[in-house]
Amino acid sequence: MKKTIRKIVLLMAAITLVANMSGCGGSSSEAPDGVWDSSNRSTQNDYSNIGNFGNTGNSVNGESKFSGTYYEDYGVNPDTSVTEDSQSTFALDVDTASYTKVRNYIERGVLPPKESVRVEEFINYFKRHYTPPTNDTFSIYTEVAPSLSKKGYHVMEVGVQGKEVSLGEKKDSVLTFVIDVSGSMNMDNRLGLVKQSLDILVDQLGENDSIGIVVYGTDGRTLLEHTSAANKRLIKEKIDELEPEGSTNASEGLRLGYKMADKNFRDNANNRIILCTDGVANQGLTDAEDILKTIEDYSAKGVTLSSIGFGMDNYNDIFLEKLADKGDGNYSYIDTLDEAKKIFTNELTSVLQVIAKDAKAQVEFDKNSVETYRLIGYENRSIKDKDFEKDSIDAGEIGAGHAVTALYELKLKEDVRDDLAVVKLRYKDPQTYKVDEVSKTVKASEVKKDFYSSTPRFRFINMVSQFAENLRSSEYSSVSIKQIYDFLKNDESKLVASDEDKEFIELVRKASNIGSNKQRE
Repeated sequence: MKKTIRKIVLLMAAITLVANMSGCGGSSSEAPDGVWDSSNRSTQNDYSNIGNFGNTGNSVNGESKFSGTYYEDYGVNPDTSVTEDSQSTFALDVDTASYTKVRNYIERGVLPPKESVRVEEFINYFKRHYTPPTNDTFSIYTEVAPSLSKKGYHVMEVGVQGKEVSLGEKKDSVLTFVIDVSGSMNMDNRLGLVKQSLDILVDQLGENDSIGIVVYGTDGRTLLEHTSAANKRLIKEKIDELEPEGSTNASEGLRLGYKMADKNFRDNANNRIILCTDGVANQGLTDAEDILKTIEDYSAKGVTLSSIGFGMDNYNDIFLEKLADKGDGNYSYIDTLDEAKKIFTNELTSVLQVIAKDAKAQVEFDKNSVETYRLIGYENRSIKDKDFEKDSIDAGEIGAGHAVTALYELKLKEDVRDDLAVVKLRYKDPQTYKVDEVSKTVKASEVKKDFYSSTPRFRFINMVSQFAENLRSSEYSSVSIKQIYDFLKNDESKLVASDEDKEFIELVRKASNIGSNKQRE
């Protein structure tokens, strides 16, 4: 079942918002006999706040802890009968802001607003390490195993792995920093974290890269004309000069930033706007459609935009995600210096070196093998099935080495012998705009006999999705946070592959403790 009407309504609502911003219990050694006990789990979702762009989370002790924070409720994908609709189509997404934002809530002692949880951004925060392609731009990975939490169901993982680029293949970067220095950036040391984050980014650039800086408070102004990144001392001195000032004229800041990026545009280079803000605008932006159209037009010319969010109170998630979507860039959220290092050191090549534009996936299920399917997450990335081969449709941009994961919950037919599905990926070359397509057939022989026969990474990613589903009170969530934590701890030695994985298990523990006290923002 597609949500075309809902998507139109939500887009209109988001544009209106911007315009108005002016004035387990499982054992690690064997599969459980049944499924996790879900008798104490409340699964009723609350859609009463759709379209409410104020603080939509529940209050703590009768008062909102983080006021003026804007999120959108995109709903939850439903079970779909294969006989009614055998195809599932969506844009690939590499954003991770939802996970780090939610992490910040939990670290501060409250569960997040349900609307802040986007499951795909939780899943894609964690490295999956698929086998990279040998000669192609992408490889496709699939894995299928019985669900641990829902008897009679299976989970299918669809993974897309982008090619790496060699040092000689890397393009020069022409980066224009557009930095919010308004009064709200003085809260929680937001501007201080921006300075530290950009210092890290500057250190990663070479002499053939260049940086320009635009700042905006009540007015927008140029702080530094484009300068070779070899002159790191001067660039860092200018970053260190940043001080909070006045209200928030994001409109003028973006206009100046794009004007600078256009003036310094280089062919065959990464021409990118890096927007650092809490997303709150109280001045300017009186014509939201014009701003979004401008961003879209520049993106078509080769100037893309990445949104980097900072801060908790007075934070506009909708605005930042929309800008990154229109700017064909990515949306990240930085809550700690470690996260800044992760984004601007470990992942910088993936962020800047784009290998595919308008990338979208379509999974076609075999009606002889699959009764129903449900895509877990990607609610605001849905594309009409008929538009999969329509190459003018805007979709996702993928960077070098990026991996994208999607999970489906399936109800299979008995005694499956045929293929389960065909996974197709369609994308454009960012230089030639030539369209290419790759596919993979998911065979019945791939289905594991039980959940514990699946790979450790498959099990870990499943727990990540279960955690996100629980946090957003999905009607399809059937386990408690405590059960998720118990499973992770019992199987920790096999599941943990990085510091981020360890941190996740600790985060689940903290969320479980908070949940027992019924504290939700």
